[in-house]
Amino acid sequence: MISPLRILAWPAFKTREQNPYSYLLYSHMQGTEVDEFSIGKVLTGTYDILHVHWPEMFLNVEKTAASAALKSQAVLTLMDVAHQRGTKIVWTVHNLASHERHYPRVEKWFWRAFLRRLDGFISLSESGLLAARQRFPQLRNLPGSVIPHGHYRGEYPDDQRSDCRKRLDIASTAKVVLFFGWIREYKNVPGLIGAFRNLPDAEAILCIAGREFSRSGTSMREVAAGDPRVRLHLRHIGAEEVQTFFGAADLVVLPYREILNSGTALLALSFSKPVLVPRKGAMSELQSLVGANWVRTYEGDLRTPELAQAIQWAREEHRPGIARLDRLDWKRVAEETLAAYKELVFRTTDASEESEAEPNPEISARF
Repeated sequence: MISPLRILAWPAFKTREQNPYSYLLYSHMQGTEVDEFSIGKVLTGTYDILHVHWPEMFLNVEKTAASAALKSQAVLTLMDVAHQRGTKIVWTVHNLASHERHYPRVEKWFWRAFLRRLDGFISLSESGLLAARQRFPQLRNLPGSVIPHGHYRGEYPDDQRSDCRKRLDIASTAKVVLFFGWIREYKNVPGLIGAFRNLPDAEAILCIAGREFSRSGTSMREVAAGDPRVRLHLRHIGAEEVQTFFGAADLVVLPYREILNSGTALLALSFSKPVLVPRKGAMSELQSLVGANWVRTYEGDLRTPELAQAIQWAREEHRPGIARLDRLDWKRVAEETLAAYKELVFRTTDASEESEAEPNPEISARF
């Protein structure tokens, strides 16, 4: 009988409140033992797989280059320890760079060192796989799998009977555009506000819901000042409130300058809300998967005419009541992820056994 694989995940379950992606992945994974990443577990545990999701985290959040470098080096050292203990290391490519690019020299060093320590990787889309191998040619020599990002349906309350607009003091006849999530520079929320403010429609409402995360010094209150149609909710939105904002929306807009994958787009579709996204990264692939009546794309910067057309499209386009997200079922995503783990672990084991049985003279001569 084959023992269940032991997985050490960074993160696994503890970030459910901030982003339930990894919680949903591992809670649906059967036939494995999944632990939350910690220094102690790396040093003392025995694991088949270390699965890393956002290795660039410290490049985003640390306030100095020295601190970002020090903590990133600690991650690399723990990866080395895991390797020495026989663990294979897998990276899911959520992003191809840190969001803010605060420390370019540290970042260049980190990615080069990080990639050398990988045994395999997972992309959330076919286009993401191509982009990852183009950005990091080292990945062309590693096994890679394409496993989509699962949906968020069922993770948040979704009471169709609740009067979401009344809670937000929005008229039932209003045309409501929603931006939801962390407000970061690359997401270009000021650009969305600027495009919206040029709309002549008095019934249009723009809801901005999420915390500001910026070092630019320009606040959303300054950008939105003077237009009462822009409603700012600049705070953490708890799980019980998420349905209020999506339930009130006609259209969800992601005005990002850069995008590869988007959990927010999938969150909107999980609430069966149409989305407007840039034609970048995996967004065209998402459109093909879910349908052009749910996902609308635009080229270049978001401008007022495109936003106006998207609002009309969101309200008038015929679409079924529920977006079809069957391909993004978490049970299926977890099964495919487990299959990728097994392929990596057992292929490596078989290769090692073959190597021991029949030594390669060329390799022996070099090493």
